[in-house]
Amino acid sequence: MKKLSVLFAAVTMFLAVGVAKAQKIASMDYEAVLAAMPETKKMTTDLDTFSKTKGDELQKQAEAFQKEVQQYQQVDGPKMTEAQRSTKEGELQKKSQNLQQLQQTAQQDLAQRRDTAVKPIIEKLNNAVNKVAKANGYDFIIDSSALIYKGGPDATPLVKKELGL
Repeated sequence: MKKLSVLFAAVTMFLAVGVAKAQKIASMDYEAVLAAMPETKKMTTDLDTFSKTKGDELQKQAEAFQKEVQQYQQVDGPKMTEAQRSTKEGELQKKSQNLQQLQQTAQQDLAQRRDTAVKPIIEKLNNAVNKVAKANGYDFIIDSSALIYKGGPDATPLVKKELGL
């Protein structure tokens, strides 16, 4: 019985090695292909433009707010009554909160635009990877940045060719 168990383990091991060798594995530099795509470059330019525009708007509002605070602290504040000071400080605090809210909204808008813009680019890249894998009989295409040792075929040029890069 013991010999049968050892024989079964040996046969299982040989079968597992045979199955593992039958699989074709390739690697690719996913980030390099993604960065080389013209869609990615356009998206980056568009997002940078949007970010700069929003940043400039926020900067103008922040500067206006800062001037108003300085005006209050240096000129108007000392001349005001306690009730006027309290009212003005409440207004300034409200403006500060509104400015912070605008900043958060701008960051959320930028993130949402990035997510919306990147989705079709990723889908296009993944479709190209799938076509290359099927055309070349690869069972797996692994991102090369996750590999410690790379000795197999590199699918990066094939995927770039599929994308027309």
